[in-house]
Amino acid sequence: MASVAFPSRDDFAALLNDSLGGEDGGFEGRVVKGTVTAIENDLAVIDVGLKSEGRVPLREFAAPGQKADLKVGDEVEVYVDRVENAHGEAMLSRDRARREAAWDKLESEFTESARVEGVIFGRVKGGFTVDLDGAVAFLPGSQVDIRPVRDVTPLMDIPQPFQILKMDRRRGNIVVSRRAILEETRAEQRSGLIQTLAEGQIIEGVVKNITDYGAFVDLGGIDGLLHVTDLSYKRINHPNEMINIGDTVRVQIIRINRDTQRISLGMKQLESDPWEGASAKYPVGAKLSGRVTNITEYGAFVELEAGIEGLVHVSEMSWTKKNVHPGKIVSTSQEVEVLVLEVDPEKRRISLGLKQAQSNPWDSFAERHPIGSTVEGEVKNATEFGLFIGLDGDVDGMVHMSDIAWGISGEDALALHRKGESVSAVVLDIDVEKERISLGMKQLERGGPAAGGTTAAAAGLNKNAIVTVTVLEVRDGGLEVQAGEDGATGFIKRSDLGRDRDEQRSERFQLGQKFDAMVTGFDRAKKPTFSVKAMQIAEEKQAVAQYGSSDSGASLGDILGEALKAKSEG
Repeated sequence: MASVAFPSRDDFAALLNDSLGGEDGGFEGRVVKGTVTAIENDLAVIDVGLKSEGRVPLREFAAPGQKADLKVGDEVEVYVDRVENAHGEAMLSRDRARREAAWDKLESEFTESARVEGVIFGRVKGGFTVDLDGAVAFLPGSQVDIRPVRDVTPLMDIPQPFQILKMDRRRGNIVVSRRAILEETRAEQRSGLIQTLAEGQIIEGVVKNITDYGAFVDLGGIDGLLHVTDLSYKRINHPNEMINIGDTVRVQIIRINRDTQRISLGMKQLESDPWEGASAKYPVGAKLSGRVTNITEYGAFVELEAGIEGLVHVSEMSWTKKNVHPGKIVSTSQEVEVLVLEVDPEKRRISLGLKQAQSNPWDSFAERHPIGSTVEGEVKNATEFGLFIGLDGDVDGMVHMSDIAWGISGEDALALHRKGESVSAVVLDIDVEKERISLGMKQLERGGPAAGGTTAAAAGLNKNAIVTVTVLEVRDGGLEVQAGEDGATGFIKRSDLGRDRDEQRSERFQLGQKFDAMVTGFDRAKKPTFSVKAMQIAEEKQAVAQYGSSDSGASLGDILGEALKAKSEG
């Protein structure tokens, strides 16, 4: 009988190691199949063919939010972390097994840009965690939905598709997006829906979002923009004055850009246009009432009816308040009366006048204070050429420095008065078109026609009379002169200072200088006007008539010589 050679203890150990694939059987770090031999409390006892069994928590066999469906005898895949721990048990993990299998599958799907299914099961800083059938991925908060989502609870623990944006197996990082799936789906829906829409079509939609410039309306899978200017013909400052989120609105499609898939909507297009027949409703010159809706630097907008606004330019706001902000004249929501100045229905513009709806203060002043009447007022401003006097009706009159006082220069007369002083003056002239009122103060003194003294004519100043005048003031445009010692004052225009151009220079005269001039007439205030030129022409005519004619053989020089000789002898 042949002897049987039994392996030694060392040989047996070597054979066992060979059968298990090495020192640890090659099990560690691998996913292997095992059988559930028992379920103890919350643990599953699993035999994977090692010297000892391993225990795995039941929760690792359950999907997030669900219970494990596991029984004795089931075959499962687990990950061998260690063949034997300190207690002699195998260290197994179902999560690691699922994770390793999931990573293999996810890498393939990522390469093919395929969608993956996952479940949102937790919150972390900046986003959420997603279970991709064992692999845990990060879902940034910005990638949850197309628009910000305040409450993600309804989206949790529900299987749904995701798109892998980035993954790194070595670091164990996966980043996914739910938004990319929604945008792709939405784009497909938009492309199909936009083909069914047409410009001019009337459709209902739901207001999804409101901004300062308009509202986004869901037309059943595609959004359209309802701009604030297309909400109503009347002025709308903010869309929420007319609509709210969630409202169902009836709109008209104004424009469709099929390339960008942008749709412009309008609500006012479904209403009648108030500008139709505006020229007939608002004729030029019509006086109307309206409400101030907006105030700008250049004027104020006045609503005449819903959808019809006119502009009152700042220059048409007040007769007397110049260069002031419109907000200092009118206020928002104020009811005002205006006058229609111009209508342009094509440009949808109406020009209005606020001051024209009120009486012209210069007309009113002229009616109450005719030329020659006396008025009182306060010196509002003193300039280098005269005084501005505040008069009733909120208008100003000006006293030229030559009309402030008798017998002194204009500069000295200006120095006699100060801002805020109350003075009396005579109305010399009113120009309603130019909005000017000329006043005189010296006319109330002795020698002035409004003082009850002698008039120019009563003082011996008759038209065409030759008188001696004294220069009171030298101006660029002529001379202010006084007849006699205490006579009336008048003006000689530059062109009346002589027949020759060289004689018409006012600067050749000096204050106090005396010379002869002819009275040529009287102005509205009965002030005389003088002319040296008229006097020279009259003397020439007289000499010609007395000493001969221009065709009698005597020259003009001979005639004037004889006239001057006779005058000196007389």
